[in-house]
Amino acid sequence: MVSGPELSGFPHPLPGAVGLSHLSAYDWEAADGVCGGSPHLHLVCTEAYVVTGGRGAVQTLSPDGYREIPLEPGSVVWFTPGTVHRMVQGGDLRITVLMQNSGLPEAGDAVFTFPTEVLADPSRYADAARLPPGTGPETASVARKRRDLAIEGYLGLREALVAGDNGPYLEFQRAAARLVREKVPDWRELWQAGALATAERTGAQLDALAAGEPAYLGEATAHEAAPTRLGGFGMCGRRDEYNLPGTTLPYRGE
Repeated sequence: MVSGPELSGFPHPLPGAVGLSHLSAYDWEAADGVCGGSPHLHLVCTEAYVVTGGRGAVQTLSPDGYREIPLEPGSVVWFTPGTVHRMVQGGDLRITVLMQNSGLPEAGDAVFTFPTEVLADPSRYADAARLPPGTGPETASVARKRRDLAIEGYLGLREALVAGDNGPYLEFQRAAARLVREKVPDWRELWQAGALATAERTGAQLDALAAGEPAYLGEATAHEAAPTRLGGFGMCGRRDEYNLPGTTLPYRGE
């Protein structure tokens, strides 16, 4: 993960210090007959889907219960920390993902809905979540196996929640928090150098405007970017990644 001091050299992140990627949802059929991605949650980040093509849905588990939200071109759906989400393929579904905190959702802030016995063992969890490098058939096979394991745990959580029992869902949240606890210092540095620094920079600009001294406008410029990795295997589908100023790179250990 890119640390705070390194990020501090990038004063022009995307608006709000968000990260982004493009996804094409997996069309692999799961045990319940549905095609789609690996259910998971984020611990400290809100994530948004902006649908750019095709059809599908996102299934969510939260204190609101179980929901299935339709996705079509123009749809925007976002979910807050702790919401389990599963992208469902309905036909050529393509999405732009906007990620809070400099892209952290794809760089470590995600826990898959693996079965309880896997979540209870950090080493076993790490092995199950890890993908080999590359974008070829071997990586695809492991990514599908990872998806199927996440579906196994997810279906149990969903069944209990639909039946009115939120105990398994709440225990999954607690298990997820235990798994990421040691990452918190690195995440704090990222937040301080990214989202917090961006907000503070706006405050300084407002102060300058109020004082009638907008010298900071002399730093005005434009930026452009293109994907730096095409067709990677993400949690929800094939992913085109962007190495943007001030963002984290996807966590290769997944």
